[in-house]
Amino acid sequence: MQIALKVVGGLGIFLLGMKHMSEGLQAVSGDRLRTIISAATNNRIMGVLMGLLVTMLVQSSSVTTVMVVGFVNSAIMNLMQAIGVILGANIGTTITGWILVLNIGKWGLPILGIAAFFFLFSKNERIRYIGMTIMGIGMVFYGLELMKNGFKPLRSHEEFNAWFHAFQATSYLGIIKCALVGMVLTMIVQSSSATLGITIGLAAMGVIEFRTAAALVMGENIGTTITALLASIGTTTNAKRAAYAHFFFNVLGTAWFIALFPFAIKGLSALVAWKTGFNPLDISIDNMDEKEFGLIITSGIALTHTTFNVANVIIFLPFVGLLAKFVTWLAPEKEVKEAAHLTFLDVRMLDTPSLGIVQSQGQLNFMGESVEGMMAKLRVCLESEKLDPEIQRKLFHREEILDNVQKEIFIFLSKLVSGQVPQEITKKAQKQMRIADEYESLSDYAANVLKGIKKLEEMELPLDGPAREKLLALNDRIGKYIERVNKHVKDGSTADLLSWATAEGAAITAQMKEFRRQHLERLQNEEVSPFFSLAFTDILNYYRRMKDHALNIAEVVVGEK
Repeated sequence: MQIALKVVGGLGIFLLGMKHMSEGLQAVSGDRLRTIISAATNNRIMGVLMGLLVTMLVQSSSVTTVMVVGFVNSAIMNLMQAIGVILGANIGTTITGWILVLNIGKWGLPILGIAAFFFLFSKNERIRYIGMTIMGIGMVFYGLELMKNGFKPLRSHEEFNAWFHAFQATSYLGIIKCALVGMVLTMIVQSSSATLGITIGLAAMGVIEFRTAAALVMGENIGTTITALLASIGTTTNAKRAAYAHFFFNVLGTAWFIALFPFAIKGLSALVAWKTGFNPLDISIDNMDEKEFGLIITSGIALTHTTFNVANVIIFLPFVGLLAKFVTWLAPEKEVKEAAHLTFLDVRMLDTPSLGIVQSQGQLNFMGESVEGMMAKLRVCLESEKLDPEIQRKLFHREEILDNVQKEIFIFLSKLVSGQVPQEITKKAQKQMRIADEYESLSDYAANVLKGIKKLEEMELPLDGPAREKLLALNDRIGKYIERVNKHVKDGSTADLLSWATAEGAAITAQMKEFRRQHLERLQNEEVSPFFSLAFTDILNYYRRMKDHALNIAEVVVGEK
């Protein structure tokens, strides 16, 4: 019980340290993380580098692959890009092992304490997050030190040694058993960093041999894929394919490495011996300094982990296209009816606010494009002598979809900014909430225009030539106005936006007033009926309100609202 309590406590501090280090690095990196994501191309090497850098910043391949599933699900990234990023993530996750090679466990608590003062009392946001990062590093080392001390009594625990003897990686059966243990443990805790910390703790205290630790690491690479597979449940077909690609890549990579394990482990041990003067296969904690032993074993495990993943990427990189074809065959496209909501804001993206804000921006872009589509459908309705029931259904359905999208964006962004989030992210989230609200209002008024046209048709008062001409002119001008505002929402540019939007908005209002004046003249001359006039002026007012909401979006983009 004493051993278990120490190990669990150490593991908890270790995981909390990883979380703080990840959040701090993300906050300090700021826009760099979003720049890395936006650099994703079909170039495989660029994708690998992107996955490597993002994983080094978020300190978790599981988080990176879940993000990739989310991005593919939201159509921000395609399957080929996703596979490249996943390959890079597998290399990036090995940085945890090299951090632990520093072997400054005894300094973990002082580092944690000093950094905590900067985190708690500094008023400068950047210094606070740097302090948070260093505090996380201190917790990682202190947690590992606690785990090592917790594992120490197991060396003389005969029952444990007898049980673990069945898992010695001295034969292929033993290697496979160890890999399975590593896989199951990682699937349970859903963190390869946690199981790597446990493995290093056990090996550094001499509880398990270096071979056994290396075999456990192999299994951990398969176990880490469970997080992405779970994240793909209920997502699009392409997102499922990305999760499957991650699983098969790691399984195939582990299979060939296990096949060559006896030779690979000798080569890697010789490399450690060349650098340190000690071969991790031959040394024992009983006849050398404990710290020196721990450093050599940790270096060997980190080197094995990195070599395994780098070799896998080099071998499989030329076959990314074949892997994409295989997972496409495995998960064929299914014809599904459009759902009443089209957002796929994965809650796991909340762990990475810098990238969560990118995903919600993708949903805003979807809302903007949807409003453009509604304006195009309105034009078809205005041109037609009789309304098409299918176009009506699609337009009203799109309005319902945007209602749900807005709600989901609000919920997602509210959760995103509820934790330790940089002020810059909070401001962007607030902007996105406001823009989502304006897009939802735009869709409401587009639906109201259709209701007005439908009302005229039901009263058997169809649009005549002059009225139809005026509404078409207004629809086209406001449609172009919305398109230009949408362009600025997508790229974030603000140059000349407000001056143009204000001037063009005033011109649209003047045009609408002129159309209303001309229409009232027609009413006075008894060219139209009072019922027609009432519905027509309502439609003009709906178009004016659409212009107002589009202008509001422009003001939010430039920071005026």
